[in-house]
Amino acid sequence: MALMAERPVLHAAVLQGGVGMKETIGFTLNGKPVSIEVDSSRMLLWVLRYDLGLTGTKYGCGEGLCGACTVIVDGKAERSCVLEMKAVAGKTITTIEGLARNGELHPLQKAFVEHDALQCGYCTPGMIMNAYGLLLNNPHPSRSQIIEQMDGNLCRCGAHQRIVQAIEAASEPVGGGAR
Repeated sequence: MALMAERPVLHAAVLQGGVGMKETIGFTLNGKPVSIEVDSSRMLLWVLRYDLGLTGTKYGCGEGLCGACTVIVDGKAERSCVLEMKAVAGKTITTIEGLARNGELHPLQKAFVEHDALQCGYCTPGMIMNAYGLLLNNPHPSRSQIIEQMDGNLCRCGAHQRIVQAIEAASEPVGGGAR
């Protein structure tokens, strides 16, 4: 009977891309300047969650396909699980934690609550951020534009119709409620 070779143990830092040369990367996060020493090839998702403690941005697929990790970078919805830190240097990033102001939910967040556009809640931050990106660039989208934009965000609970209704409701105020 042949002995199987032992598999090397991979540490979280290796899996999350944090073993290369570190450099200081500066950006604006939720309205505040941030400067962090980090491996520039590390994915933004892991820096947000582990280094900066912002756990609202979720890990879903790690391939940019499910939308759970969506954040806004310079006014555009981006998948943080495939976005290297060097790509965000000097940019403005908004996470789900940055939408509420002075303890009050953003109109889009309120609409999600009012329309029960969540079930387990895991996909909700990514859904909201993707919708926020849409409303930033198109304050009054049609239903078909909303569906097209949200098509890349997965919800296993099946709240899609309520999510579309919430986005429609949030787009009614002037400016789509986006700030």
